[in-house]
Amino acid sequence: MPSIPPFSNHLPVRIRFGDGVARELGSIVAAEGVATAVVIIDAGLEAQSPAVAAVVQSVEAAGVELVRHVKDAGEPTHGAVDIAAEVLRAADAGVLIALGGGSVLDTAKAARLCLQRGLAFSDFLASERVYAEPTMPLIAVPTTAGTGSEVSGGAVITDEATDRKAGIAHPTLRAQHALVDPELTYSVPPKMTAYTGIDALAQAVAGMIAKTRTPIGDGIALEATTLIGGSLVRAYRDGADHQARSAMACGSMMAGLTMNLSDCAAEHSLAQAIGGDFHAPHGLTIGLVLAEVLEREAEHVPEQLERVADALGVPDDGSGDGSRAVGAVRQILRELDFPVLTDLGVNDGHLDQLTALAQEDYFITQAPVPWTDAEVRAAFERALAIEAR
Repeated sequence: MPSIPPFSNHLPVRIRFGDGVARELGSIVAAEGVATAVVIIDAGLEAQSPAVAAVVQSVEAAGVELVRHVKDAGEPTHGAVDIAAEVLRAADAGVLIALGGGSVLDTAKAARLCLQRGLAFSDFLASERVYAEPTMPLIAVPTTAGTGSEVSGGAVITDEATDRKAGIAHPTLRAQHALVDPELTYSVPPKMTAYTGIDALAQAVAGMIAKTRTPIGDGIALEATTLIGGSLVRAYRDGADHQARSAMACGSMMAGLTMNLSDCAAEHSLAQAIGGDFHAPHGLTIGLVLAEVLEREAEHVPEQLERVADALGVPDDGSGDGSRAVGAVRQILRELDFPVLTDLGVNDGHLDQLTALAQEDYFITQAPVPWTDAEVRAAFERALAIEAR
């Protein structure tokens, strides 16, 4: 058995998990001793979900003035970050709350950073990207089981002028508190459950194959894979399945931790290339290429994908080549009635551009073995050849 190489991890987020835990938000904000808090929240979320409305009311009931900033639907953009940063500046708030899906959480992280640096987001990207210790606590309250952004130090923001996504990552971007409450996910519709859930599964699996993986990351990734693999289809089919929602919320959070301990890999680069050019949700684009990417990675790290297959509960077939994990992912996609690449209007004429964009993305550099242009294009071609799940 080879020696374990050196590694280091930095995970200072205080996590509270469980049904109803988000209702502690008011007391947590009050304990910070602030007069005013800003909440960045998804549009329509309070009206759609009584559980979310109760969480917001807990802050006001604690005697803290609450300034609401409603984020429109869609991926986070430079403009959305800049607007949120201006709301924070004008409110002179002592605490920032991010309540919603991954796009809200990423917007909040980036807005807090821009406020502290006194820069627009595009100017920060063009700068030396100095990350300072945050002076304003961030409390992340996810309402989907997907990105794990509540515990991660990363944010992906789209430049609306070019349709390109830019990722930033640093330990100081992380929230100080994460309230992971499965009750807040009960109202998520099936399609969004599928998209966000596949994103979480991809993060967990990627953590097992990325070249930066660590033993701690492996342990968390495998448990996340087991939780998500056993509950995603159930939550998709029955949003009121509380056991499935609980497992998904915990698995998603753990997949977010995995991403911090290890990293994502080529699946995110191919997906982000599609998302930028075709304006598609992140989780959707992940699922469009996930199996095809893992098919290639099985050629290089079959032993790691064998461990993934075991975590997914797939019987051992003696092959030892990682194909069990690829097949299990394909089966999950089928049971989720997941779209295919042609549903977005992608055709062969787009593949050279998508290949170039994927190769320019950071995450593909974290693959266990570097991808060639031919391999990236071949993965897109395999995905394009699928007519239906």
